[in-house]
Amino acid sequence: MKIFRSIEDYNINQRTILTIGTFDGVHEGHKKILNKLISSSKTKNLSSVVLTFFPHPRIILNKYNEVKMIDTLDEKIKAFERLGIENLIIHPFDKSFSLLSADQFIKDYLIEKLKINHIIIGYDHRFGKGREASVDDLKKYGESFDFIVEEIKAHEVESIAVSSTKIRDSINSGELDKSAKFLGRFFKITGKVIKGDGLGKQINYPTANIYVEENYKIIPKDGVYFIKTLIDDKEFNGMMNIGHRPTIGENKKSIEVHLFDFDNDIYDKTISVDVLLKIRDEIKFSSIEALKEQLKKDETYCNHLINK
Repeated sequence: MKIFRSIEDYNINQRTILTIGTFDGVHEGHKKILNKLISSSKTKNLSSVVLTFFPHPRIILNKYNEVKMIDTLDEKIKAFERLGIENLIIHPFDKSFSLLSADQFIKDYLIEKLKINHIIIGYDHRFGKGREASVDDLKKYGESFDFIVEEIKAHEVESIAVSSTKIRDSINSGELDKSAKFLGRFFKITGKVIKGDGLGKQINYPTANIYVEENYKIIPKDGVYFIKTLIDDKEFNGMMNIGHRPTIGENKKSIEVHLFDFDNDIYDKTISVDVLLKIRDEIKFSSIEALKEQLKKDETYCNHLINK
């Protein structure tokens, strides 16, 4: 997959089939559109292009909107790659870009720069400054400039009954089994392993402390989770605590992963964790010993899930 960091960088001199969107989560609904893009590109011998934006337009256009993203940019890129997208354009979304008129965007970018022959777009997609142009307006441009507009009808999208908002809500509430159904995969947390205070090792539950650099990434609610990860091409199961460690009176939020049957040094490595299921809420125990006893029960339950 070829990646272009702006529309201006796109340099393939071939007619294209294109779709546009933020595609947060690259979920089952998105996949329906993306798979249609890929199959049509092969049938029509066109170059398939996905145009997406970073940061998310809602972050730029509403400074009071603290919407969190399901995927980091790197996670989203990998999801597109797995699907078989040929060309991905990640265009910087800023205030000046948001002020482009629909006429400028369609003529200067879609027609002149991207050379569209065919565009696949959702029924409710809007273009240009203040979302001034609709799909019907785009169809008029298509008639004038000889490109096809394929509209994904409302009933096709709604029949999937999935949206990025629903996925965010399920992650926020710790319902990771529900988010997995919507995504068609497990929710991931990717971050760098950093040094902790060593408490886990003292109680025979050493943990990898995960630092997620991207502050726009959504993190599930505080609690203990059953997880799996791939390290050096080998899969490991484990459990993860997200929270403030109330038993030791800590105020700083942390993400700590304990992997079963694992004792390698992974400090400074970047790992990606699949969050499979929430086991329980984070609670304050009367002592470190009581915490240790609960961790044993958590591990037993996770191993039961593995065997099951």
